[in-house]
Amino acid sequence: MDETLWTLMTIVGPLILLVLLLWLVMRGRRRGDQPRPGVTEAGTRNAYAEEERMRREGTDDVEPRG
Repeated sequence: MDETLWTLMTIVGPLILLVLLLWLVMRGRRRGDQPRPGVTEAGTRNAYAEEERMRREGTDDVEPRG
C-alpha cells in the first residue's frame, strides 16, 4: 500500500502539475492578455519622464553624489 501511494505521488502528481501549467499557458494566449508594444513603450516613456521631472525638482529622495 505504501509503495502504491508513493508511485501515485511521483507519477500522477507531476502529470497534474504539467496539465495545469499547459492549461494556464493556453488560457493566457487565448485571452490575449499580452500588452500591446505601443502601450508598453508609452508607459515606459511616461515613467522615465516622471522620474526625470522628480530628479530636476529634487523631490526624488536621492542623495546627490559627490
